[in-house]
Amino acid sequence: MIELIATAESVSQAESLLEAGVDTIYVGQDQFGLRLPASFSRQELKETSELARNKQKRVCVAVNALMHNDRIDKVPSFLTYLQEIGVDAITVGDPGVIHLLRKYNITIPYIYDAQTLVTSSRQINFWAKRGSAGAVLAREITFEELRDISRQITVPVEVLVYGATCIHHSKRSLVENYFNFTEGEIPGNKELFISEPKKPESHYSIYEDINGTHVFATNDINLAPHLKRLVDHGLTQWKLDGVLTPGSDFVEIAKIFVEAKNAFLNGIWTEDLKEQLNQQLISLHPKERGLDEGFFLKNPEDVQ
Repeated sequence: MIELIATAESVSQAESLLEAGVDTIYVGQDQFGLRLPASFSRQELKETSELARNKQKRVCVAVNALMHNDRIDKVPSFLTYLQEIGVDAITVGDPGVIHLLRKYNITIPYIYDAQTLVTSSRQINFWAKRGSAGAVLAREITFEELRDISRQITVPVEVLVYGATCIHHSKRSLVENYFNFTEGEIPGNKELFISEPKKPESHYSIYEDINGTHVFATNDINLAPHLKRLVDHGLTQWKLDGVLTPGSDFVEIAKIFVEAKNAFLNGIWTEDLKEQLNQQLISLHPKERGLDEGFFLKNPEDVQ
């Protein structure tokens, strides 16, 4: 079974994604989750959960921030609320949150998500033995490594097939501090980017939220041309991250992966269809951002 997981920037976009054929909506509050397209209120989380349930789909909520002391005390009430509204799963990266799940008898399944740390089957299986229902793989993993991981894991793993990759995260509010120093007006969130001096075409998007400053790679990941490799090795939890692809274009990109999923399920996936869908995706992707396969085709020995 292929599962499509997509972020949502609003309740209305979540509804559109569900209608398009996405299986799981990924949302959260930035107080507890990292790099979300939008921070949902509790009411919006409830509405999204109800929408998904009515369509026999799922909602996963991000609780994958690294919790400092000023925030960990607020986690139990948030987890209790998520259980009350019936969310289907949460992502967790901080073992302290896993401890709280047990302490307060929260029975929501959790998916282990420690960002760049999740790079081996042993780590995934370690957390599976401690209750995780799955894991989110790091985005800096080659296909050869993915193939080896797929042969040894005991729970499903999520692979990013479309979206932005964070390459730097600072707890500090670097953008706000800079504009305070220069006495300039802070631009709208997610409108900032930096470029390398000798590569003016590079576009490292940068934005801030309650978790600090985030800088993204100049190219977003697109594994649409490589989906068959994933299917052949049982890697069928596909994540679509719209943090830097807003609005209706992201919904249309989700539809492309829905069509790909259905083609695999119906045995009609072809090279021609792959090229057709990939060209559609390229046309919808934000023009100021590039696309490539990330680490997917790299030689593991070349990755430092």
